[in-house]
Amino acid sequence: MRQSKDRLSKLRATIKSLGSAAVAFSGGADSALVAKIAHDELGERALAVTIDSPMFPRSELKQAKVTARSIGIDLVVVRVDALKDSRLASNPPDRCYICKLGDFGEIRRIAKSRGLRHVLDGSNADDQRDYRPGTKAKEELDVRSPLAELGFGKSEIMAISKSLRLLTADKQPSPCLASRIPYGEPITLEKLGMIEEAEEYLRSKGIEDVRVRMHGRMARIEVPPKDIDQLMTPGTRIAIAKKLKSLGFSYVAIDMDGYRMGSLNEVLKK
Repeated sequence: MRQSKDRLSKLRATIKSLGSAAVAFSGGADSALVAKIAHDELGERALAVTIDSPMFPRSELKQAKVTARSIGIDLVVVRVDALKDSRLASNPPDRCYICKLGDFGEIRRIAKSRGLRHVLDGSNADDQRDYRPGTKAKEELDVRSPLAELGFGKSEIMAISKSLRLLTADKQPSPCLASRIPYGEPITLEKLGMIEEAEEYLRSKGIEDVRVRMHGRMARIEVPPKDIDQLMTPGTRIAIAKKLKSLGFSYVAIDMDGYRMGSLNEVLKK
């Protein structure tokens, strides 16, 4: 317990030393913790900025607004149509770099207009285990990641979030919808809409941690291994297949390996 308090104190001191900051705010557990500490330590010199794009689920945007209000930090929502960039829409392996370069550039612009010196994000130490081309964009735009810099991993972030009674303490990660589409397959509004609605439906069935990966017209459902049996019960299996086919999918499959971070990056390692 003492060590946790010392670690939190170090995080507070690091963010306080910045003087002012805009926080890239998705409303997830990581960015919520950074926003909370920034608000506590910097007061009106802290601002949360949420990028609203077609790749950001509507439910996540709604929750981000609720979370920002609960923290007390001012929130600016900026609409960005990332798909207007043909490079990003073509979905190359460095898609995340192209996207983050635009998003962080917009947040940097807002920070400058408000007289805020720094831009922060919620990247944590565990993120470094996966392929993260967006890291290059952060480096180019001098975006700070205090959680990663201090070695905070997911489990520690969740524990601290619970101690601070943040709404996001038990929130599952929800990466952008484009991460469900294999590299090289174009990203379209239609595909993003199908994926978003499919995942919302599965969450309504009580499965919170879910990804619907889109391979052509096939939906490959990833859930934690413990939840696979729930999907396979006859009534649930049939209902899911019927719903997803009504959204435009021709085939519906369950990934028997279960959910794992960055499964679409596995092809890059071969």
